[in-house]
Amino acid sequence: MSTYPATMSAVEISEFGGPEVLKLVERPTPEPGQGEVLIKVAAAGVNRGDCVQRIGFYPAPPGASDLPGLEVSGTIVATGPGASLWKEGDEVCALMAGGGYAAYATVHEGSVLPRPANVSLVEAAALPETVLTVWTNVFEDGQLRPGETLLVHGGSSGIGTTLIQLAATLGVKVLATAGSADKCKACEELGAARAINYREEDFVEVVKEETGGKGADVILDMVGGDYVARNIQAAARMGRIVNIAYMSGSKVEVDLLPVMLKRLTLRGSTLRARDLNEKARLTAEVRLHAWPLVEQGRVRPVVDTTFPLKDAARAHERMEGSGHIGKILLTID
Repeated sequence: MSTYPATMSAVEISEFGGPEVLKLVERPTPEPGQGEVLIKVAAAGVNRGDCVQRIGFYPAPPGASDLPGLEVSGTIVATGPGASLWKEGDEVCALMAGGGYAAYATVHEGSVLPRPANVSLVEAAALPETVLTVWTNVFEDGQLRPGETLLVHGGSSGIGTTLIQLAATLGVKVLATAGSADKCKACEELGAARAINYREEDFVEVVKEETGGKGADVILDMVGGDYVARNIQAAARMGRIVNIAYMSGSKVEVDLLPVMLKRLTLRGSTLRARDLNEKARLTAEVRLHAWPLVEQGRVRPVVDTTFPLKDAARAHERMEGSGHIGKILLTID
């Protein structure tokens, strides 16, 4: 029977505001509830959603921890009543609704994935949020198929670097936007057929050029704002556009006539607030279809920087500075 301390280090949001409101505190170590496991955290992924929660616009769902942190990797040290999928000592990574910025975290067993054999325990924290987000939004909702063309905005982000690899591996032509020459180079090295520097090029024009005037079959967008109308222009007939964030604003004026004429599908999606059954279903799909590609090394986590837990504020500064390529991680000693 494993033992673990009664208290743990954690980073909490002391008040809404800038990165400086993230404070290292001591809290009671959580106990795993019905169907849950307790993970001794090796690393936690830093996501844009954590930053939005910090400033007060992305509250944790009812029943979730108030601590930020949507994904972790680590070792299972205890199982709760009814939990049978995992055992103490298993090295895993997991999707969470909150609570990842801590030395220990509880999560429902259905949202847990095994650490891929060729990925370190720390690096594994870069996988759950990105892979599950990509799978549900692009391959399930977007119905992306081999031979089609995908446009992914924010190609150098954690989501983007994962999606480029996964889609290219599955026989999709990937076009990606990014904001610098270095980021564009990274996207192409990961498998993008063409990276578009949005500061210097019009992505609508480039997409048309790259597809012989057809447009992109699927577009994944986290920018919003004026990209909403431009995505419609860049989409192919019967195209699918999925928004997972609106960093440049969600209130826009759009001419919807091309949506009708092109027979486009516009979708929006969030992952955090989905119920446990839906997350378990999605996790199982990812383990079946995407995890083997990670195990084979065809899709790998791209880690930009790691910070110790106590430096969570610096990690958020790095995220909000948008200079990163891939994932930012917090490590717990």
